[in-house]
Amino acid sequence: MNGGDEVVAASGGPPQPLEWKFSQVFGERTAGEEVQEVDIISAIEFDKTGDHLATGDRGGRVVLFERTDTKDNGGTRRDLERMDYPISRHPEFRYKTEFQSHEPEFDYLKSLEIEEKINKIRWCQTANGALFLLSTNDKTIKFWKVQEKKVKKISEMNVDPSKAVGNGNLASSSNLGSSKTHLANGGCPDRSFSCLSNDISFPPGGIPSLRLPQVTSHETSLVARCRRVYAHAHDYHINSISNNSDGETFISADDLRINLWNLEISNQSFNIVDVKPANMEDLTEVITSAEFHPTHCNTLAYSSSKGSIRLIDLRQSALCDSHAKLFEEQEAPGARSFFTEIIASISDIKFGKDGRYILSRDYMTLKLWDINMDSGPVTTFQVHEYLRPKLCDLYENDSIFDKFECCLSGDGLRVGTGSYSNLFRVFGCGAGSTEATTLEASKNPMRRQVPTPSRPSRSLSSSITRVVRRGAENPGVDANGNCFDFTTKLLHLAWHPTENSIACAAANSLASVSLQIPKKFRGLFRESMASKVSSLQKVVQASNFLVKNGNIYYKQLVEQNKHHIQEPPTIEKCQTLAKQLFYTRLASIPGRYEAFWKEADSLKNALINRQELNVENAGLAALFGLECYAWFCGGEIIGRGFTFTGYYV
Repeated sequence: MNGGDEVVAASGGPPQPLEWKFSQVFGERTAGEEVQEVDIISAIEFDKTGDHLATGDRGGRVVLFERTDTKDNGGTRRDLERMDYPISRHPEFRYKTEFQSHEPEFDYLKSLEIEEKINKIRWCQTANGALFLLSTNDKTIKFWKVQEKKVKKISEMNVDPSKAVGNGNLASSSNLGSSKTHLANGGCPDRSFSCLSNDISFPPGGIPSLRLPQVTSHETSLVARCRRVYAHAHDYHINSISNNSDGETFISADDLRINLWNLEISNQSFNIVDVKPANMEDLTEVITSAEFHPTHCNTLAYSSSKGSIRLIDLRQSALCDSHAKLFEEQEAPGARSFFTEIIASISDIKFGKDGRYILSRDYMTLKLWDINMDSGPVTTFQVHEYLRPKLCDLYENDSIFDKFECCLSGDGLRVGTGSYSNLFRVFGCGAGSTEATTLEASKNPMRRQVPTPSRPSRSLSSSITRVVRRGAENPGVDANGNCFDFTTKLLHLAWHPTENSIACAAANSLASVSLQIPKKFRGLFRESMASKVSSLQKVVQASNFLVKNGNIYYKQLVEQNKHHIQEPPTIEKCQTLAKQLFYTRLASIPGRYEAFWKEADSLKNALINRQELNVENAGLAALFGLECYAWFCGGEIIGRGFTFTGYYV
């Protein structure tokens, strides 16, 4: 989101609902087309910059996409400032390359078939223009390097392949010195050279000059090469891999163990967490997900099937049998049922960008945890509460065991997760936010939009406070959720690290939706920098005239707004009134941006010839409003404005 999409409509009113737009789709199905099992996407991940996107499927393939819209804006900084690029452009990606990461295997010792399905993908640090990533199936992790390689060709040959017989694999002749032809990839035509005297006819008079063959490279191709294979370290299925912030190590987790690896050492790993009991009959919970802290290389978190999250510190001991912190929500008395433990199992956890918060997803809810507060989640978002009456049916068809992933926006203000019928939910988690949106992974994502729920009661605080989001539990369906298709589920999604764009995996299709600025605000962002400077100069001029000659206008405003003003009109009262007038004015003026500048110019012209009046206090500037500040800050209205007289509110 590029600013301007959360404009306050009136004083104290809720923000306008966000406008999500369909961006792109790859692999879209035609009507009636059957989806092949191997084509279903099973993993999706943006890299740290957001310029590359990777997906893995059940066929063991990894497909890479690269961003294209940032490469089109070349030129100097001055040229770019004068161009009309709207800030609201959503990321656009194109297919880059793909490779076969894993093949199906068979464990003969355990008589177990190992699927090629990609469970997780994680990007590693780039180096020398090459891309590095980790991919894993149930048993084996692989470290891949994807790099552009120049295709070498041989040119400047002396003999003509059109005169050659046999296999005809000679490069072309340049005996006339005019045309250059090539032998791709540096192939050596040994067979033809072995029979030059018999199979090649020379032109009359011989070859005027001999040339040595030259190797040229004009084309490039992407080559994926497996640099390391990390195998034979897990007895159970790998459910998570996570890179460390040190850029050298990563972890892999299965149901009972977490191992620490060095990227450069594939034959050795260290077991740092082991929850396997001596007697497997005593096993009560398993590891479901694990994630490294984004900035602290000694800290990681892992979740369990009992709904708890453990934070461990690698500095405490080599084998982390005990945790540094435990995050779990206390079970309400009398609320336990047969399904309680099943729906409490956490399927995915994600750290926020700064590492302060952890987002967890269980079957029914999203929970946001503060690592400094282990008494319970700070916020709980109801995702599947409407399915509670159907838990028996969901258990019968195994849908209750579906593992939905979750994601956070780069600014930490929103969270997202998937649901059934190819729907996904987006919630606002900022202080005071009541945003709860249901979107569909289709060309019309707002089709399944739910009305914004009423604001929940919460204590006033500048930080995130604990609240359970109600009112968004029924996304336009009946209480039983009968119209939902439980066979189409959106399990995997990823949020762009710097922009409000979400990539969703719906079966074999990769869809992208982006948050867009409403059209009525876009004129502001299409302005070039030179135009903004000119507009700023206009406001400075208007401000000078207003300060010098504003008393008449002040008296007119006081007369028009007597019912709002309590005498004497102190600065504080005028500033409060200005905020109210500004929000009201902003909500009532169509074409707000153009209307404001027209009003500012007319005010300047009205005051240009008045000399005898002076401003007595800040009331005039406050009553005029804070529109200048709001528009010059790109519509980012945060309740503070700079008045014409220099006061801050």
